[in-house]
Amino acid sequence: MQSIRFLRIPRFPPNVLFFHLLPLKPISKISIKNFSSQIGSSPSSSSSKLLFRQLFEKESSTYTYLLANVSHPDKPALLIDPVDKTVDRDLNLIRELGLKLVYAMNTHVHADHITGTGLIKTKVPGAKSVISRASGSKADLLIEPGDRISFGDLFLEVRATPGHTAGCVTYVTGDEPDQPHPRMAFTGDALLIRGCGRTDFQGGSSKQLYESVHSQIFTLPKDTLIYPAHDYAGFSVSSVGEEIENNPRLSKDLEEFKKIMENLNLAYPKVMDMAVPANLVCGLQHPASS
Repeated sequence: MQSIRFLRIPRFPPNVLFFHLLPLKPISKISIKNFSSQIGSSPSSSSSKLLFRQLFEKESSTYTYLLANVSHPDKPALLIDPVDKTVDRDLNLIRELGLKLVYAMNTHVHADHITGTGLIKTKVPGAKSVISRASGSKADLLIEPGDRISFGDLFLEVRATPGHTAGCVTYVTGDEPDQPHPRMAFTGDALLIRGCGRTDFQGGSSKQLYESVHSQIFTLPKDTLIYPAHDYAGFSVSSVGEEIENNPRLSKDLEEFKKIMENLNLAYPKVMDMAVPANLVCGLQHPASS
């Protein structure tokens, strides 16, 4: 005879229940550790404030991230690294979910696609574009290391992670008890899953990238989730601990890392000559005059 027992998975919000058909025996003998680790790749907060979606643009293998504070009356939301070709998809999703887009953000000046931030601003009155001041690009908000991007009472902190380009930043969720846990790091091209961004153009520096990742990302808690701007092998998320241990480039010492980067022999990005000038002006090559 079997009965249904209700187990509460601690990594998820209190209102989420999982149903298991289990033999009648003491719960203390049931291990849920492995199951929890398999389904725990998405963070949760104790108050279920954060709505999170990972979106993909297949031509440039770019991830766009949607974050929203659904506990706030306005449901403020932000997009990280939107792509011009998928702006309509992203905005339709935001409308369906009843969110209010307040920020369209970039981790750096991209060379492999045109950002969607400028186009978003023409479609969503009041939405502000965001990029680092060090990027040399135009935006409504030019951010500095240590700044906070708030949406309701949730926020992302800005960490400078140059090396792929001179203006790269990583956006990291806060470490206070009312912020999402585990923490999340949106690393752009600085740190990829089992890789990193190239360093042979746009003011790149292998030494600077290595130092950036090791000082600004690898010092985060090991369970911090890594969400990069791209993936070319079908991965969607990693963690700080995984990358410290398994990244085939950044787990090496500095000198070996520099040799690896010097010998990548990568092709010139096919849309770079169009993308970089456009992205320096918020993705609009001919912005409307005010």
